[in-house]
Amino acid sequence: MWTSIFIGIYVLVALSIVLSVIVHGAKPTKSLAWILTIFAIPIGGIFLYLLIGRNRRKHKLLQLKKDLFLKLPKPNSQQVNSFNGRYKKLITLTYKNSHFPPTPGNELQLLKDGKTTFKAIFYALENARTQIHIQYYIFEEGELADRLLRLFEQKIAQGVTVRMIYDGIGSFSLSNSYIKSLTTIGVEVCSFLPFKFGRFFSSLNYRNHRKIIVVDGEIAFTGGINISDKYLKGEVGLGNWHDMHLGLKGQAANHLDQVFMMDWYLVSQKLLQPLVLPPVEIKTTSLSELVQIVAGGPDDDFPVLEQTYFSIINKAKEYLYITNPYIIPGQALIQALQTAALSGVDVRLLVSENADNRMVSWSVHSYFELFLKSGIKIFLFPDGFLHSKIIVSDDAISTIGTANLDDRSFEQNYEVNAIMYNKNFAKLLKEDFEKDCSTSKLLTHEGFIKRPWSEKLKEGIGKVLSPLL
Repeated sequence: MWTSIFIGIYVLVALSIVLSVIVHGAKPTKSLAWILTIFAIPIGGIFLYLLIGRNRRKHKLLQLKKDLFLKLPKPNSQQVNSFNGRYKKLITLTYKNSHFPPTPGNELQLLKDGKTTFKAIFYALENARTQIHIQYYIFEEGELADRLLRLFEQKIAQGVTVRMIYDGIGSFSLSNSYIKSLTTIGVEVCSFLPFKFGRFFSSLNYRNHRKIIVVDGEIAFTGGINISDKYLKGEVGLGNWHDMHLGLKGQAANHLDQVFMMDWYLVSQKLLQPLVLPPVEIKTTSLSELVQIVAGGPDDDFPVLEQTYFSIINKAKEYLYITNPYIIPGQALIQALQTAALSGVDVRLLVSENADNRMVSWSVHSYFELFLKSGIKIFLFPDGFLHSKIIVSDDAISTIGTANLDDRSFEQNYEVNAIMYNKNFAKLLKEDFEKDCSTSKLLTHEGFIKRPWSEKLKEGIGKVLSPLL
């Protein structure tokens, strides 16, 4: 009797989920895969779907009321449309998705690897006058964390307000004793979707992958580097961690502060008042010195960062250089990259030869044959682990941020990037890219297709499981 009741309940639950997948599923291939999983794996399929399968854009479990706390003056659509040139559509797209206009007069600082980055960060923190906002996906205890703790104590004693957000899963190892030390000295600390059994299924797969520091609302940092000693000392078995970060001073930094404030409202339900900087007049519609912030997450109506990358790829005319450790693109980006290469654009991908996750590495490599066949050049960086997330194109545009080229960044994570419409900065990134390529291994289509059958099998497994990574 009890068995029949259990089976009946299970069938009803499974059918209700299948109906939800049919109605709300965003991609037919994923929807079919989930329907098959639910019926092929008894009980486990339902749990797996509840954990990582639901379409967050439809259910919007966390509503971001952007109109409540984006208080700084924004240009209307006519002002945004006043910009002209080849990237006008990208500017409009980014503005409509993230509500941040491009801003002039920003100071840019390219920061490569941990030592350079943290030297600049600590200098800015030490000179903070009013407030420090710090947000990281991974915040690990060690020398850096201890140094930050001591610095925060000094700044709070000077009257500086310090607020901190850490991701509940990315920073899972952060101890209660360290968090208590922060709160004891006066740091306002919040965890983004911490691990809680009551909302395990609704939150575990949706993470805040942003890395942001903003000092006094006018100096900011973002990019791929987390708070971890491995950026200074390397990691056993993997070697040195190489990454790129960006320093900003100006209105773009203030917009990054608003991204932090959105997340602060989400985790604390407290509305912060932005520090208003004097506006910088745009004297020309030239796009040579503008910076635009783009932030996206699973609660947005569209995959914001995917659309941004797609637009940049499609605008490339001469070259398109991409550095990213996790290139696991969907069909749209695959077609965009292949179309660019087949159209004569010099498309190059710089990927780490070493990986921090074998399954992810197999998935990344599973796309190499498609890319190489279309003329895309792939370079494997051999020294340690390359974690940068960069695109640079045509000596005209570049982007640095937190978003990878995979569905997790596009569909499940909260991410943020800075887009620089700056020729000199693009050339600087291009030179750095070419320098890294000169010490990397260039793959060829002829050589890659001769790889062992065992490697092909691993890549096949990785590709099949890529939607779950």
